[in-house]
Amino acid sequence: MKNSNRELATLSLAMTIFGTIGIFVNFINLPSGFIAFTRGVIGVAFLLLFMLITRKPFSLAAVKSNLAVLVASGALIGFNWILLFESYKYNEGAIATTTLCYNMTPVFVILASPLVLRERLTLKKLLCVLISLVGVVAVAGIFEDGFGDLSELRGVLFGLGAACLYSAAVLLNKKLHGISAYEKTVTQLAVAAAVVLPYTLLAEDLASASFDTTSLLHLLVVGVIHTGLAYTLYFGSMGGLPAQTVAIFSYIDPVVAILLSALLLKQELGFFDILGAVLILGATLASELQFGKRSRTEEDTEKEPE
Repeated sequence: MKNSNRELATLSLAMTIFGTIGIFVNFINLPSGFIAFTRGVIGVAFLLLFMLITRKPFSLAAVKSNLAVLVASGALIGFNWILLFESYKYNEGAIATTTLCYNMTPVFVILASPLVLRERLTLKKLLCVLISLVGVVAVAGIFEDGFGDLSELRGVLFGLGAACLYSAAVLLNKKLHGISAYEKTVTQLAVAAAVVLPYTLLAEDLASASFDTTSLLHLLVVGVIHTGLAYTLYFGSMGGLPAQTVAIFSYIDPVVAILLSALLLKQELGFFDILGAVLILGATLASELQFGKRSRTEEDTEKEPE
């Protein structure tokens, strides 16, 4: 019981940290590709140091046997980060909107499962998908302003794009075998950084970027705390916890993001914002909660950290 309580506390802390990432990215005045590249590099260094200190083994053979999937999923994660950080920039002061759009990942996994996993799309899951989509329309402000605010609409589309890429990475991860969570994460973060670097150098104007102290300090926090430490806590907590418990506690992330967006960034949550949050979080949670024997697809909708 003590171990279980400790793991729940660790998982809660990890998800709380993930929920604050948008606040810190909001103060980083640097290109999204550079933020993604730096996050990957710092995350890899932190996790390798942690594995060295705790004497956790790193199997090159396991990485080699899963290399194709690791490279593909790592690349998806890298560009997922770019879209996610772009969404934060377009939704500046509206962190909750990006977080809720990104929280559509389980819904996209459900939609892809009939094609990728040859699983049947049940009526319950289809209803959850439709409810979530209505929620996205609500938080995007379309019910109130139509398509007038193009900046916010771009932010919503970037957030949904990030969720799509991460959904593909989640599905690819189901093809990994004989590799630990730490080996998988270290390799994927390294690949993400390597793939994002050429994009950053060729497509972004680093010469005119403002490498001010505030941006660099917040970038360091995102790399060390939101990547290295948070992933370490997340994977360290999962050993003795049921998958459904992990799925439920993962909703600490969007709740924290929404609350901090309102409290720290003074974002006013209107009726449609609250309605959208309830619809998206309620529908995605309902799609993950299962009773009795779980199918392969139901297991594949497990949420993973940002």
